[in-house]
This record gives sequence, structure tokens and C-alpha cells, in this order.
Amino acid sequence: MFDTLSRDGRWGLALVCACYLMVVYITSRGLIAAPRYRLLQGRIRDCRARASVLAATGEDDQSRVAVLAAVHSRLNDLEKGSMVAWRLLPNAGVIAIPLSKLASAWRVLHGAERELLRLESAEETAARTMGLRLRLAGSPLPGDPELAGELSAADPAGPGARAQLIAVTEYLHDREDTDAEQEYEQQRMALWLTMTGLGAVLVVGIVFDHRLTMLMGALGGFLSPLIGVMRSQRPASWGVMVLAPVGGALAAAGGLLLVRMLADPELNLLGEVFLVNSWDAPERPIALALALLFGFSGTLFSRLALTATGQLEQGHAAARARGAAGQPL
Repeated sequence: MFDTLSRDGRWGLALVCACYLMVVYITSRGLIAAPRYRLLQGRIRDCRARASVLAATGEDDQSRVAVLAAVHSRLNDLEKGSMVAWRLLPNAGVIAIPLSKLASAWRVLHGAERELLRLESAEETAARTMGLRLRLAGSPLPGDPELAGELSAADPAGPGARAQLIAVTEYLHDREDTDAEQEYEQQRMALWLTMTGLGAVLVVGIVFDHRLTMLMGALGGFLSPLIGVMRSQRPASWGVMVLAPVGGALAAAGGLLLVRMLADPELNLLGEVFLVNSWDAPERPIALALALLFGFSGTLFSRLALTATGQLEQGHAAARARGAAGQPL
């Protein structure tokens, strides 16, 4: 009977990990990448409409036709089925939107938008410069008000107005792309850590029979960003939201093991109550409460780990001192 329950518990833990892996996929596909992809598609349509208007209202000189052809070629590449998204069919069934491809697509689109700036009339250039100047003047980022001042000092009808507009736009695009790539890299790292952590949760829960500990730690890891969002009324990072329950589950198991070591009679830093309510008895209420606390607070786990490290270093130093004095270790 016990073996059957144990096997059922293992299958239950594997099912929980598989379900959370599905949650990770849905979060990555539907909540992180899909909104940016839809925004990218809208900007591509806007860029194509601008190119069509410029082609219909401008002169048919060779350089203008070449620029428009290059822009349309880039936009066509971005709208191909496999350029940004992975699809089951060429034009339908999106199954994944890699963040690296999405970041590269935004850089290509920004380049196409800057190329169109070269074809606009002087009046359009002056109007776009004014709008950009107002945007930079109200920006809290360092350096933006200075850029707004440079745009104000320049002659909007002068020969260098378009070149200055393109230069400032390129700087802003590069900053936007760099920030987005850093954000994507953090999210990709969090997703990788989550998938790897799920494997560690499965191994620790099955081998050491700490499934309930993992559950309480995951609950604490889920509550931590939830309460933080409720208090601050600000959205948290998607990577943190996805990784927190997995990190909480692993921190709970590691924390109970550290508590058991520090409560050992040879160290006796935490007392008898923690000795009998930690790693060796994970089903007791105090042990479950500790697992919840470790999952909720990564600071608590790090402080306990630093304490354990300090005790090991002190023990090692004392052993070396006894060895140097000729005393038995």
C-alpha cells in the first residue's frame, strides 16, 4: 500500500512539473512574445503604408525607387512565415516566437523606417522634428533634454535638418533595441532556469521524498511576487514571475537541509526544535512552515547559507590551527 502511494506521489509530482512547464510555455508564447509580435506586425503595416504614400507622391528618380524597393524587400522578409515566428503552416498556426528573432526583426524594421525618412519632404521633416523634440523635452531619461535642445537650435528648413533627424532617430532606435534585447535576454535566462529547475525539483522530490516540501516552497515562491505587486501596484518582470515558484521549491529543500546542519548537536546553533523539525521530518507543521518561509524569502535562504559557510570556514581554520600545533585533528 505504501509503495503504491509513493509511486502515485511521484507520478503526481511529475504531473505538476509537466503542468507548470505548460504554464511556462503559455507565458512565453502568449504573454511575453505575442504582444510584441502583434505590435511588430502593426508597425510593419504602418511602414508599408508610408512607403506606398511616398511612392505615389514623390518623383520617380532612380535613387528614390531603389530605396523604396529595398524597404519593401525588408518588409516582405519580415512578413515571411519563418522569419520571426515558428509556424505549423506557412501562414498560420504560430507555435513559438523566439525572442532573439523578435529582437532582430525590430532592428530591421527600425532600419526600414529610417530609410523612409530620407524620402520625406521638407515640411514632413520639420513636423517630425518638432514632434521628436517635444517627446525628448518631456523625457526623464538623461541626455534626452539635451538632444531636444540641439533639435531646437537647428534650422528645420536647413540642409542638415533631415540628416540630424535621422541621426537622433537612429540613436533612439538603437537605445530602444538595446534595452529590448537586454530584457529579452533576462527573460530567456529566467525561462531556461525555470525549465532546468523543474528537472531539479523532480529529482529532489522523488529521490529524497520531499514532495510536500517542494509544494510549500513553490507556494511561498508564488506568494512573494504576488504580494510585492499588490503592495507596489506595479507590474513585476515576467521572468521573475515564472521563476519564483521553481526557485521557491528548491530554496525550501535546501533551506531545510541547512537548518538540519546548523541544528546538529555538534554545531548546536539553532536548537533542538529545529533539529526534529527540518530535513528528517519534512511533513511536520514547523518544517512545512519553514519550507514556506524559505520559498517566500530568498534573503532568508541566503543568510542561512552564509551562516553555514561561516561555520564551515571557522571549523576548517580551527582544524588547521590544531594541525599546525601538532594536536590531533
